Amino acid sequence: MKIAVLGTGMVGDAIGSRLIELGHEVRMGSRTADNEKAAAFVAKHNGKASAATFADAAAFGEIIFNCTAGGASVEALKLAGESNIDGKIIVDIANPLDFSKGAPPSLLPSLSNTHSLGEEIQKTFPSAKVVKTLNTMWCGLMVNPAMINSGDHTNFICGNDAEAKQNVKALLNEFGWKNENLLDLGDITSARGTEAVLPIWLRIWTATQNGAFNFKVVS
Repeated sequence: MKIAVLGTGMVGDAIGSRLIELGHEVRMGSRTADNEKAAAFVAKHNGKASAATFADAAAFGEIIFNCTAGGASVEALKLAGESNIDGKIIVDIANPLDFSKGAPPSLLPSLSNTHSLGEEIQKTFPSAKVVKTLNTMWCGLMVNPAMINSGDHTNFICGNDAEAKQNVKALLNEFGWKNENLLDLGDITSARGTEAVLPIWLRIWTATQNGAFNFKVVS
């Protein structure tokens, strides 16, 4: 499958690298076609990846992973171009973190409590099929859940389109996620809850100095 990964940070690198390992074609998108981090990503994968602008990457991808900084995600997707994402699945992994007052960051007020980044992306691009997932953990666990507890921990997923969620679940299965550990919270408004996990996640990370942890829902 041809997949666009928007964002050149460690999340985009982790997602893109795992997708390539699984045999998918990946094009990493950034603001400029000559982005140094994107070029390094391409070089690392010996011709199995490509790099381009947000727009060219989005046009290339059958599915788009949003791995950009949450506060800039809508702008990045606008640069990608609505025509290039029309009708496509956007897997939104980003969180709307506000670093304006230092660390640890809070959530951007306009994208929290009664709203969310996932909802804002869906509202801005109504023809897209936004699926929120993987945003409640460190990127190493996103692509390798077996790293802890034999993979037995919870990944949340939400979105308005049932078929899109099934398609994303199939990719998550490729990453190693078991269906019994994929908890569907419903429509995209549930992104308010999963994005709100970040403040406690950041506090745990600060207290333990270890990002290799996750939450598990038990009943």
